[in-house]
Amino acid sequence: MCNTPSTITSQTQGPFVPFYLPSVSWWQKWIRSGMPPLSRDLRLTKHSDINRCTIDAPNGTLRLTIPIQKPDGAAPLISNTLISSHGDWPHKHWHALQSSYAGSPYFDYYSDDLQPIYDNPPRLLADFNETLIHVVAHLIGLDTPTITQHICQSEPRITYYQMFAHKHGFQPNLSIADLLFCMGPESIYFL
Repeated sequence: MCNTPSTITSQTQGPFVPFYLPSVSWWQKWIRSGMPPLSRDLRLTKHSDINRCTIDAPNGTLRLTIPIQKPDGAAPLISNTLISSHGDWPHKHWHALQSSYAGSPYFDYYSDDLQPIYDNPPRLLADFNETLIHVVAHLIGLDTPTITQHICQSEPRITYYQMFAHKHGFQPNLSIADLLFCMGPESIYFL
């Protein structure tokens, strides 16, 4: 059963951190918790996944990592974590998404909404991640009350069509990008 946002507190549900293109299970938990505000006031830990996501690729799963500036001294708050300008990561990540999903049923449909975020990413990691989360939430239809109510009244489906399942089987709990590009408007039924 879903809670309304007004009944959620960080003490009862724990904070929802703005991960990079979060996994399908993250979205399921966030939605069923009433989509509470994302928390930026936690400290970045050394092995945090906040700057990583996993997508399906022709040769198996592929882990994408956004480079971050190494802090001097204590671990910074997530809200202050800067993306490193090292390398051309936005181009490489967008190219990885294109290479993996260009042949998917909905990549062309959603790429115009997502590519500009990669073309001009904010300097703060939390800003970049939250922008992607809000755009994906809109594309899935989570800003529509009737859609959200439907989710609260049903159990999520477990498996869905994946581009490379014929090569290496269904890969569970990938980035929301996988579900969005493969299932499009039906993504909502898997959350």
